[in-house]
Parts: sequence; structure tokens; C-alpha cells
Amino acid sequence: MKIARLPARYAGLLLPFVLSLLMTFVVSGVSTIKVIGLSPDILGHWMSAWGVSWLIAFPTLLVAMPTARRIVRAVTESA
Repeated sequence: MKIARLPARYAGLLLPFVLSLLMTFVVSGVSTIKVIGLSPDILGHWMSAWGVSWLIAFPTLLVAMPTARRIVRAVTESA
């Protein structure tokens, strides 16, 4: 069975979507553990923090990615 793939035109949205999910998952986990420690209710606090973090991070990445790409192009040599 072949897995359906999205058209390449969605890459501009998919990259910040996946990046924001992964980064906010890790950072919210580290921050939550730092603040409340490894308590029995850590998972609920972490998931709540993750949701809020992602809601901020995804639109921020959509706006910031073009600027970040320009900065990287400006400080690196072309192939």
C-alpha cells in the first residue's frame, strides 16, 4: 500500500508546522519540568504548556521564516 503524499506546494506551510510542533514539544517539556519538577501531574501541565506554545510558535514561524531565510542567504556562500 502506497502512502499518499502532499504536493510540493504545501512545503512552505508544512515545514514551519512540523518545526513548531517539534520545537515547542521539547522546549515546553524542559520548561515545565524546570518549574514544577517531575511531579505525578507533569503530563497535563506539559500538554497545556505545549498547546499554548504551539499556538504562538506556528504563526510566528510563518512570519519569521522568510526573514530567517534572507539572513541565512546573506551570511552564507552560494553553492
